[in-house]
Amino acid sequence: MPRQVSHYLSAGNLARLGFQDTGLAAERLGALGPPASPVVAILGLTADPDMALETLTRLYASAPDPDVLLRSLEDDEGTAMRLLSVLGMSQALGDHLVRHPEHWHELRDPDLGSTRPASYAVRAGLLVAVGADPLSDHPVATLPYAEAVDALRVEYRRVLLRLASRDLAHHVGIDDVAAELSDLAGGTLEAALAIARAKVGTAAADCRLAVVAMGKCGGHELNYVSDVDVIFVAAPRDSRNPTASETEEVDETSALQTATQLASTLIQICGDHTAEGTIWPVDANLRPEGKAGPLVRTLASHRGYYERWAKTWEFQALLKARPVAGDLALGRDYVETIAPMVWQAAERERFVEDVQAMRRRVLDHIPPHEATRQLKLGAGGLRDVEFAVQLLQLVHGRTDESVRPPTTLSALAKLTEGGYVGREDGQSLRDAYAFLRTFEHRIQLYQLRRTHVVPEDEATLRLLGRSLGYLRDPVVELERQWQHHRREARRLHEKLFYRPLLAAVARIPTDEARLTTEAAKERLAALGYLDAEAALRHLEALTSGVSRSAAIQRTLLPALLEWFADAPDPDAGLFGFRRISDALGSSPWYLTMLRDEGETAQRLAQVLATSRFATDLLEREPEGVKILGGENSLKPHSRAVVQAEMLANVSRRDDAEAAIHSVRAIRRRELLRISAADLCVPFGVAEVGYALTDLTDATLEVTLAVATKAVEQERGREFPSRMAIIAMGRYGGYEMGYGSDADVMFVHEPHEGADAEVASAMAKAIAGEVRRLLGSAGPDPALEIDADLRPEGKQGAMVRTLGSYAAYYARWSAVWEAQALLRAEPVVGDEGLKQRFKDLIDPLRYPEAGLSDNDLVEIRRIKARVEDERMPRGADPATHFKLGRGGLADVEWTIQVLQLRSAGQVPDLRTAKTLEALAAAVEADLLDADDAATLRDAWLLASRSRNAAVLVRGKASDQLPTDVRERAAVAKVLGYGAGETTAMVNDYQRATRRAAAVVDRVFWSS
Repeated sequence: MPRQVSHYLSAGNLARLGFQDTGLAAERLGALGPPASPVVAILGLTADPDMALETLTRLYASAPDPDVLLRSLEDDEGTAMRLLSVLGMSQALGDHLVRHPEHWHELRDPDLGSTRPASYAVRAGLLVAVGADPLSDHPVATLPYAEAVDALRVEYRRVLLRLASRDLAHHVGIDDVAAELSDLAGGTLEAALAIARAKVGTAAADCRLAVVAMGKCGGHELNYVSDVDVIFVAAPRDSRNPTASETEEVDETSALQTATQLASTLIQICGDHTAEGTIWPVDANLRPEGKAGPLVRTLASHRGYYERWAKTWEFQALLKARPVAGDLALGRDYVETIAPMVWQAAERERFVEDVQAMRRRVLDHIPPHEATRQLKLGAGGLRDVEFAVQLLQLVHGRTDESVRPPTTLSALAKLTEGGYVGREDGQSLRDAYAFLRTFEHRIQLYQLRRTHVVPEDEATLRLLGRSLGYLRDPVVELERQWQHHRREARRLHEKLFYRPLLAAVARIPTDEARLTTEAAKERLAALGYLDAEAALRHLEALTSGVSRSAAIQRTLLPALLEWFADAPDPDAGLFGFRRISDALGSSPWYLTMLRDEGETAQRLAQVLATSRFATDLLEREPEGVKILGGENSLKPHSRAVVQAEMLANVSRRDDAEAAIHSVRAIRRRELLRISAADLCVPFGVAEVGYALTDLTDATLEVTLAVATKAVEQERGREFPSRMAIIAMGRYGGYEMGYGSDADVMFVHEPHEGADAEVASAMAKAIAGEVRRLLGSAGPDPALEIDADLRPEGKQGAMVRTLGSYAAYYARWSAVWEAQALLRAEPVVGDEGLKQRFKDLIDPLRYPEAGLSDNDLVEIRRIKARVEDERMPRGADPATHFKLGRGGLADVEWTIQVLQLRSAGQVPDLRTAKTLEALAAAVEADLLDADDAATLRDAWLLASRSRNAAVLVRGKASDQLPTDVRERAAVAKVLGYGAGETTAMVNDYQRATRRAAAVVDRVFWSS
């Protein structure tokens, strides 16, 4: 008969204590009897009083000594706090207690709150549980296999229960909790190996097997639930093995086979699900060659791999290597062998690229729906802190052994003591990391599941908040604290590397860490700066002094230096930033805009450290930085808008030179807008082509007007003719790139009754003036006007009348000229003349009779000669954008042959645009859709790569750069990550190789 509940357990009182279902709570308390008020008060301090009481009721029902349980809770506040804290936090451990009610006595230990168990005692208890001798160097389990596996799980949970109670009730430091969990994992691996030895049998004595912990276990910072990363090292039995005689020898191959059996059995023992649940997965994928490599290697095999093949991330993982089970002497030999290589990793050729790729790979693998709730991998998460600390260790640990501790918090403390991290920053980062790790532990304790994602449901958030001591408004306070520490971790992650660099060159008092010059150079080199001395000089010039500009620069540069380091050419980024800052330092808007508009500063860093083309444009007119700000500032202006602005500027200037100077300045600004958008947005090939073509159209239209006026003034008479400019080649196809000249033809048509000779002389002068004004050297980029596609080429007249063109084409036109006219597009000048020129050439380029066999042979002959004569000496045909196999010329000539053959009968083929013609050919069943897709992909990739190469190198380029840094920058512009240059080259060559096969069939063989 349940006793009545005390009067003070009213619904109001229970609600104030944190119970959600006060009626059910009162009923359960009544069923347990009149509890003492301290027990009820302790329930009110737990993470979930309702869950704690519900599980206590179940434990009471299953315990063989329920009255002893209740009396202990009433009489011993320590026992009550430990037990109820576990029951209110961990559903999984509560279920374990109900299944093994005798384990509640573990929490009565009066020393539990003040004494950390020794690792050897934990190991011994686990070995005894499976029937193994803890004093043996190679203990073997004596319990039957299935019984031993379950016994191991029960003992593991018993020790875990004790630890969790100490953690929750006595507020043990996160570093101590993680170290205890790591010791528990080491003992568990030892006991699992003892079971494996028993299963493998007597052959187990023929080998030595060391289990080396990696990652969090190796660093003594394991979570409650985590994969345990390990590496297995084996050796044949020798005289150091007490079970072998000195004369016995074991074949290495046999020893490795046995060791592999032991290792795979150990993995199975820890990871399998049984009636007693599971422990955790043992992950051996950090071994050489990962999953593809052998599970077990000898020490010599490990050494050979790390000396020859290992990547930077593998050495970063080895920072925490620690022997934890099996043959500890062999494990220590492994660590001592590998350690020197770890501390030389920062000197490796690809260290910077590898580090960037590691961080990016982590971010790329976060599921989008988890990005804002990721405690471990997201921005400001645990990995940010760990990654930063490990990178600082790799950089400075080469010369300073004091900063080599494997545990994150210990390493951070040593980095702070050594002056590599500011004291205030070090403490703030420690606080953030400790909070995030504790939060992670609470999330995992609830159901003992491996997760790093913060839940979204309010009930779980309430439990987590209360577990961290936020009793008044747990959900709100938890979110506030989490976001605060997250921001701090991210802010400090940025500061950690870069702000001490500023203090190293500053000449003003500061509390920041002060690196020595050599340490600063080491750090800059590790971040990708090839000329660390020059970088330090730039930093000193930018930040020295007490001016407002220097103060703002000291605020900006930590973030900018990180963005530079994440780009292909940090040196160019920092140098360009100094040049622009020198030019604009006195402008009140410049630094303020960068400080207040983070996206603008990031875009500037990306442009400066990636593109010489865009940087040159910026350095010619630093105020172009304004283009990088604002939501729509990078959207290219239309031809009409640009042309109107150019005309307005020209109208205010009488001198042709001054007028065109203003036109070229506007063109320079728009080139910057287009290239910056391509780098930061980015654009596609078509968008860049249209934008550059529109800009060229506007420039030529206004320049033609200026040149006409200048010649008229010089000759003292009006120009007695109409004039037009015909775009050719990629310009005519709206496919211009950053390195494109303007291929054109000039045409004029004298007015009725005009003197033909005067008109022709003036037309020639106007064309020459257009070319001179736009092509002359000056502060703004030249626009080269190439008229070599005109009739008779360089030997022909620069300007012809419409009638002269008609006569020439009627009598002399060759097939190559008809092919060139496929991309002719009248773009500038008199509208009527443009249309009449188009009417003139359409029958030539779209012949009704199609392409004769002789003409096709001639086209093929010319193509072969072009490839033979125009391919630059030493160029690689596999990566030449224009003339390489499967490159631009291959694709364009192939589609142009189809146009010459069929455009007379298929109107949709009458276009100057390559991709439109390609689509029309498919629609007309002239080309297989798969072949068209192959050609399209290769053409787009070659065009994008060509644009990227010009952006990176700052000059026209038809070849994938051979310089390692330039090639990496092209890969970056194309969207590849750090370290993916080879993938970019492979993708390019694969696409063009496939296109070449289509060209062979369609162009050369059809």
